[in-house]
Amino acid sequence: MYLGIDIGTSGVKALLLAEDGTIASQATAGLTVSRPYPLWSEQSPEAWWRAVEAAVAELDAGLRQKVRAIGLSGQMHGAVLLGADDRVLRPAILWNDGRSQPQCAELLRIEPRTSDITGNPVLAGFTAPKLLWVREHEPDIFSAIRTVLLPKDWVRLRLTGEKISDMSDASGTLWLDVARRSWSQAMLAACGLTEGAMPTLCEGSDVSAMLSAGVAERWGMDRVPVAGGGGDNAAGAVGLGVVDPGETFLSLGTSGVIFTVTDGYRPAPEAAVHAFAHAVPDRWHRMSVMLSAASCLDWATALMGLKDVPALLDVSLDADGGSDLIFLPYLSGERTPHGNPAAQGVFFGLTGGTGRAELARAVLEGVAMGLRDGLDALTGAGAEIGEISMAGGGSRSDVWGRIIAAALERPLVWREGGDTGPALGAARLARLAAGDGSVREVCTPPAMTAQVAPEAALVDRMRGKQDRFRALYVSLKAMWSHE
Repeated sequence: MYLGIDIGTSGVKALLLAEDGTIASQATAGLTVSRPYPLWSEQSPEAWWRAVEAAVAELDAGLRQKVRAIGLSGQMHGAVLLGADDRVLRPAILWNDGRSQPQCAELLRIEPRTSDITGNPVLAGFTAPKLLWVREHEPDIFSAIRTVLLPKDWVRLRLTGEKISDMSDASGTLWLDVARRSWSQAMLAACGLTEGAMPTLCEGSDVSAMLSAGVAERWGMDRVPVAGGGGDNAAGAVGLGVVDPGETFLSLGTSGVIFTVTDGYRPAPEAAVHAFAHAVPDRWHRMSVMLSAASCLDWATALMGLKDVPALLDVSLDADGGSDLIFLPYLSGERTPHGNPAAQGVFFGLTGGTGRAELARAVLEGVAMGLRDGLDALTGAGAEIGEISMAGGGSRSDVWGRIIAAALERPLVWREGGDTGPALGAARLARLAAGDGSVREVCTPPAMTAQVAPEAALVDRMRGKQDRFRALYVSLKAMWSHE
């Protein structure tokens, strides 16, 4: 057995993977996000640990005894600040926190070569601008910092006592020289840090450390190796077998990510496209990222007083086919292609005939059109993308899948375990770290369970709306604050 643990934004998922590649047991423990001020998004690391303990405890105890290795994945870009005694100094600032937009300009002023070194645009979601914000607004906390860890790597510290990160997760900090897969002294210096504040780096499929005796005893397993693991999207790719150049998947979770593998380092920061190291050696990838994807459906469900997201999907089926209603899905700002944390959600085109069905349909279409913006950023930067595998809890809807396939004008494929997200990839990385197979043997695509091809009528509808969707963003951009 191999244990995969994913530290998500809305919950922690734990999964046991059997030697034959099947999922033997899985469990989830929920998390909440704190938003004390506009643009802020924080979580308590202790809440992650409680959720990890709860999720693992729900797994089959007999199977836990057979675990040979553990893999970790997690939400990227979060800043966990530790003092000299490894005490957490403040709540973790998350990936979808937009408060550090002014510090992005400051980082570029201090180090104009930032995008050349890191291969990425300078965005408020990344870790480095967060540290500049802390230095400016919480100087006492900044002066007490001895270590900065990413969310899954703080969990690793609790598991093993070691401070280690992997290449894929570290790529999202703006402190990594992504081409060389090593910390950049220049980028650390720009934030008033040194390499001594950084975790040691390893590849995601390598052994990072051993599980501590105390945790091993409590969980009923041996002191097994813990793999380097990966950022959530890279781990998700490993779970879907997306490890070779040109292979692509779409993750529909809180955020929406289109991830495509490259055979080398291929930066395109001018398009707000991310170029990161993959969680397996000698591979890189590009990503487009929209900050609010499936989370828009959760929001709309609550707004309309519906029972759950499936109810929202059912309601959308009754929408007027001629409705011109458009929804901009920028509930937490946006990354690709706009890089604008101040962007806001909008319903445009309301009439006296607009009802819940039209609102629900507009939300589904709005997220799909946001994903199309990201796809066009990737293809505009030279990526060739054909069939797309689907992942994440939001990917399971046939209704939404048809809309997304039409908006992207690409066939979509669902695979076994796709809804387990990065936890499956984390378990596969654990298997690699245990030495039980090669990347080619372990990271194979799971069996296909469904496929959706673009439908001509829906393609025409989405094409007609996409131009208005983009024009609406341009028209409203100057009206949003912090511009």
